[in-house]
Amino acid sequence: MRTPLTIRFLTSMPRKGWLALAIFALVAWVGVPMAHLMLPESSPFSVSAYTVTLMGKILCYAVVAVAMDLIWGYAGILSLGHGLFFALGGYGFGMYLMRQ
Repeated sequence: MRTPLTIRFLTSMPRKGWLALAIFALVAWVGVPMAHLMLPESSPFSVSAYTVTLMGKILCYAVVAVAMDLIWGYAGILSLGHGLFFALGGYGFGMYLMRQ
C-alpha cells in the first residue's frame, strides 16, 4: 500500500523547511492582524478588516477540519460532537456581537 503524498512530503521535509514554515505561519497569524491595527489606511501594507475576518474564519474551519480528520480518519469514529461545539461557539459569539 502506498503512503499518501502529504505523509511523504512532511516526513521528508528538512529542519530548515520546518523553520521556514513556522516563520511564515507566525508572520501570517500575528503579523497580518498587527498590520491591520498599526498601519494607516493609506499604507500599501495596510490590511482591510475583511481580510482579517476572512483569515479568522479560515482558521476556525481549519481547526474543525483537523479535529474531524483526527477523529474520523485515524480512529474511524464518526463524531458529530465536534460540530455541536463548533455551532455552540458560533452561536455564543453571535450573541456576544449582538450585545455590542
